[in-house]
Amino acid sequence: MKQIHYISKDILDLPKIQQIITQSYKLDLSEEAKSAINKARKYLDDKLAESERPFYGINTGFGSLCNVKISKEKLAQLQENLVVSHACGTGAVIDSEIVKIMLLLKIQSLSYGHSGVSMSTVERLMFFFNNDILPVVYEQGSLGASGDLSPLAHLCLPLLGKGEAWYKGERLTGEEILKKHNLEPLVLQSKEGLALLNGTQFMSAHAVYALIKTYKLSYMADAISAASLDGFDCNLSPFNELVHYVRPHRGQIKTAERMLDFLSGSEIAQQAKESVQDPYSFRCIPQVHGASKDTLRFVYKTVKTEINSVTDNPNIFVEEDEIISGGNFHGQPLALGMDYLAIACAELANISERRIYQLVSGLRQLPMFLVNDPGLNNGFMIPQYTAASIVSQNKQLCTPASIDSIVSSNGQEDHVSMGANSATKLIKVVDNLATVLAIELFNASQALYFREPLKSSPFVEQLITAFRTEVPVVKQDKVMANEIHKAVDFINQFTIDEELLFCS
Repeated sequence: MKQIHYISKDILDLPKIQQIITQSYKLDLSEEAKSAINKARKYLDDKLAESERPFYGINTGFGSLCNVKISKEKLAQLQENLVVSHACGTGAVIDSEIVKIMLLLKIQSLSYGHSGVSMSTVERLMFFFNNDILPVVYEQGSLGASGDLSPLAHLCLPLLGKGEAWYKGERLTGEEILKKHNLEPLVLQSKEGLALLNGTQFMSAHAVYALIKTYKLSYMADAISAASLDGFDCNLSPFNELVHYVRPHRGQIKTAERMLDFLSGSEIAQQAKESVQDPYSFRCIPQVHGASKDTLRFVYKTVKTEINSVTDNPNIFVEEDEIISGGNFHGQPLALGMDYLAIACAELANISERRIYQLVSGLRQLPMFLVNDPGLNNGFMIPQYTAASIVSQNKQLCTPASIDSIVSSNGQEDHVSMGANSATKLIKVVDNLATVLAIELFNASQALYFREPLKSSPFVEQLITAFRTEVPVVKQDKVMANEIHKAVDFINQFTIDEELLFCS
């Protein structure tokens, strides 16, 4: 049987979105959503029939052309012109999974009955989602205010038989897509083009995608650092709960608890230590990883609010008999949040690289660069260089986009969030974090090899055993890029139970 998610006013959150996307749920509208959509559309039609009053973007031009009145017979053309003219995307093509999340979030936002779209438009969006027809959307073009105009225009072009979309591995024109499914191009009614293009779904889909990956990588950072702790023969005293209850940041306490849990039963951890203290990159794991966890929770709260909101303009309030032009399309909450999340991810990578550096330093009875016959073999010398390069790039990517603004639309749109730039560079930082953690795991596995016959904890041993089936211990120099790529694949394919994934 097909699994169906009913669009309604029920809160949409990360676990549910992950379930919908990964388990290929189909979408349908609840009766509540159908009623809200139909009621708002009827209200708008009645209002336009009985009134000559100008309503922004409904019977006027857009942006700085907001004072130009449009005749009733040209309202449909006005909306199609909007979509076509705003499709100005450039750069890389966005990952199809993010595009699918965009479709889901756009449908959710339109379902509340404050946008005035017709049922046929929402149904066409759902048809695309349910049949994995994923429009070609470009990375560049949105200022993150007035909504994600350009990316959302590309998202909606195929509804009109224009633009391009991916379908069953093929990149087809919008016209070809509609012909394959015996569909006619959608004819937009008043306000519909504006409702489709105004909104923050490009930014928020990136944020959702990044958050899901970051929750996983936050867990992996703890698991991998546990392996590194034993690889470097560290003390466990810094993880004692007494230390953390006198500075009770939630993420810090959670991390310390998790580290002790991960290393429970470790022979290496239980042996006497020669060093009284360990470097900060090991000793301060709770404080650093914990701070990133707390950031993750904050950003999740912001994004959860956003994806359960109405973000187009103007907003229709049927019961109050109001059509109000506001600014819910402005992406500032997301822009700030995604910049903050990028910094939190960069710091997880930063401290990971420092642990990599310590592991190859020849200290704590480990050989230089974690290899036999160092000198003849270079071992793990250059993977640390790679990690350092990536960490440095992250620092460059973490310059906040949200502090920037460029005037647009002839001065009408004089402050923008640049949240789309926050979104796209956040994805790069998250991917970079995965690579650095993969390199750390590669190093930790090698370091633990030199601790044998002593064993780490059952948890760490199970992780390392699974890893070594993909990336074996290095006995002599080889092409390390191949091993790093396999390590990244291991991280990306690693699965974590939902109750563990979102509990940080």
